[in-house]
Amino acid sequence: MRVSRNLVADDHDGRVELAPENSKGPSKKGKRRQKKAVRAVQRLFETCKQVFSEGGPAGIIPSPEDVERLRSLLDTLKPGDVGLSLNLPYFENFGIDGPPPVTYLHLYECPNFSIGIFCLPRAAAIPLHNHPSMTVFSKILLGSMHIKSYDWVTQSLNENIKSSSGACLAKMNTDTVFTAPCRTSVLYPTSGGNLHCFTAVTSCAVLDVLGPPYNVDEGRTCTYYKEYAFSTFPGDATLLSGKNEEYAWLEERGSKPDDLVVRGAEYRGPRILER
Repeated sequence: MRVSRNLVADDHDGRVELAPENSKGPSKKGKRRQKKAVRAVQRLFETCKQVFSEGGPAGIIPSPEDVERLRSLLDTLKPGDVGLSLNLPYFENFGIDGPPPVTYLHLYECPNFSIGIFCLPRAAAIPLHNHPSMTVFSKILLGSMHIKSYDWVTQSLNENIKSSSGACLAKMNTDTVFTAPCRTSVLYPTSGGNLHCFTAVTSCAVLDVLGPPYNVDEGRTCTYYKEYAFSTFPGDATLLSGKNEEYAWLEERGSKPDDLVVRGAEYRGPRILER
């Protein structure tokens, strides 16, 4: 679910500082928890390196065995493994008008994959956007989040079905609320809900693994969409299966939505060690 790095504010006003550590240092039990968290994050990194090791052309999907291996590992990840809890300031609404800002914590990025965490206060949202030629793993760590996702409907030669206005037809994949702990979701270049939007029902956090990450120079640009009911352009498509309510017309936005604010903050959880 990572948006694009150029959408993250890189300023000190957007940085969220965590509370100082206890001057007495962690207890023996606390040290054991820290070691366990370090192992969990490092194991995630090492698994991602293996799953996305080929670094081949964008759109190459990992094998089903590798997908399940990474998914199963993410399923075991807990908020404490990455230094998160709901009492952190990332999840406050800041007392401002309009949608609250989203905080992004950057863990790691290389040409083959990226790892990051989005922290959303209640009612914050990441609008409908795509993941071109990418496989994405999303693990909800905290709270409840409404996820709505689509995949393009294509015709011969894998061309999108377009309306008279230029919007493209998409079929709904997911429209439900997920509450942590729940299974990691996986989307693919052409299936699994490649276009999705998130809305925080409660304050929540989601960890994303993208393989490969967004890269404008390589054609993996994050594009945002406006959504229109299928009935908006009647007669512009003949559905092969399903009800009209399962389909929508998606139109590209010219730029990032004005009400989307993504602020970068320093990740304070266990560090990844490159070997």
